Amino acid sequence: MVSSYRGLIVWQKGMDLVVEIYRLVKKLPKEELYSLSDQMRRAAVSIPSNIAEGRNRSSSKDFLRFLYMAKGSLAEIETQMFIGVKLGYLEESDITTALNLCAEIGKMLNSMIAKLN
Repeated sequence: MVSSYRGLIVWQKGMDLVVEIYRLVKKLPKEELYSLSDQMRRAAVSIPSNIAEGRNRSSSKDFLRFLYMAKGSLAEIETQMFIGVKLGYLEESDITTALNLCAEIGKMLNSMIAKLN
C-alpha cells in the first residue's frame, strides 16, 4: 500500500488536472473571473485535496467518503468545461486534454471506491 497520498497516481493525475484547468481559465473573459473561472478552479483543486484528506483520515470509511466527494468535483469540473464551450468561451479542442484526464481520474476513483466497498 502507498504510504502517502502523494504516491497515489490518482492524486498525481488530479494535480495535473488542476494545472490544466488553471491554463483553461486564462482563456475565459474577465467578466467570468469571479463566477465560472472561480468555480472551475475550486472544483479542480477539490479533487486532489479530497483524495489527500481522505487518505490521511483514520478509516477506510472516511477515505471512501472523500473519494466520493472527489468524484462529485470531477463531474462538476466536466460540466463547467462544457458550459464554457456552450457559452463560446472555450473550443471543444481546448478541453480535450482536461476531459481525458477527467476520464482517467474517474476510472481510478471508481476502482478505488470498488476496492474499499
